[in-house]
Amino acid sequence: MSRGPEEVPCLLMRGGTSKGAYFLAEDLPADPAERDGLLLRIMGSPDDRQIDGLGGAHPLTSKVAVISPSSDPKADVDYLFLQVVVDRPEVSDRQNCGNILAGVGPFAVERGLVEPGDERTSVRIRMVNTGDYATATFPTPGGRVDYTGDAEISGVPGTAAAVVIEFPPSAKPLLPTGNVRDVIDGVEVTCVDNGMPTVLIPATALNVTGYENPRDLEEDLALADRLRDIRLAAGPLMGLGDVSAATVPKLTLLAAPRDGGAVTTRTFIPVRCHTSIGVLGAASVAAGLQVEGSVADGLTRLIGENGQGDRIRIEHPTGFLDIESSLDGGTSGPPSARRTAVVRTARKIFDGIVFPRSAETAPIPAQPSGGHR
Repeated sequence: MSRGPEEVPCLLMRGGTSKGAYFLAEDLPADPAERDGLLLRIMGSPDDRQIDGLGGAHPLTSKVAVISPSSDPKADVDYLFLQVVVDRPEVSDRQNCGNILAGVGPFAVERGLVEPGDERTSVRIRMVNTGDYATATFPTPGGRVDYTGDAEISGVPGTAAAVVIEFPPSAKPLLPTGNVRDVIDGVEVTCVDNGMPTVLIPATALNVTGYENPRDLEEDLALADRLRDIRLAAGPLMGLGDVSAATVPKLTLLAAPRDGGAVTTRTFIPVRCHTSIGVLGAASVAAGLQVEGSVADGLTRLIGENGQGDRIRIEHPTGFLDIESSLDGGTSGPPSARRTAVVRTARKIFDGIVFPRSAETAPIPAQPSGGHR
């Protein structure tokens, strides 16, 4: 049976602590504006409830992965992440998403882009948004993706199969401003990029503890104003240009750990406070904690103190995220990431056809903001 133009193959999947719609690039329009307009109609934006689409009325559940075979010899597939804004007709490609990344390898096997192994499969992924790479390894007994297992991650009920994601060292500077500390809007911060541009800020510098409930932080209007000013000033300093229409850099408030981890965090994405922490954001935090002289000094339990080697436990509002992280340099030259790896889980929720709402009733999407569109 043939499909009409408004019937799009889609796999809805939880990746880490996010949920998104996964598509083959060939099933979406090649023109970025047409693609974005279609995705707004699929996800139900702009609408606070996203009641007429797949979106879940929160940035963490209004995400899209677009996947295709890669022409890069270092990758098997290309992964373009798109953030569909909930309450505005906007689609952004100006950041990666490490949680949605957890589902890319399984999706590639499900769609026949990668031949599975008999027991485990590794998929090499090029993240189109930034040009960075990752390798995801997950179980495929009998040549089929197995989503069941005993891996548990905070923020997700139950257990699932482990997806081990390894990130090779990036050629980009770990400290994009060239400084261990910068003063922005009168606040000392550390700007770091180990996969996600992130600004580390001691919570007490903004007159909060860093242990507050995310909703309470979101409702603090004075805090919101300070965070906005810091983010807008940090963008050009980090080489990101004008970030007024972007979702990066992320801002992470740091406080001393409470539950045996390395540090307590509250991360803004960029206005909503994350109920946990993004994978790539956590990778940047973990690297920043290790930079001698960073704003994390005096707040953290340093590597090795808990006998776990390179494992750094990042505490967040709903639990923790473990990052395997180590750095090179820092004495004779600028520090750089040596190794970054994380264990996530993913689950296929449904695989089928999505029916977008009518184009006649949909708003016109905002103009592309640049990047790999």
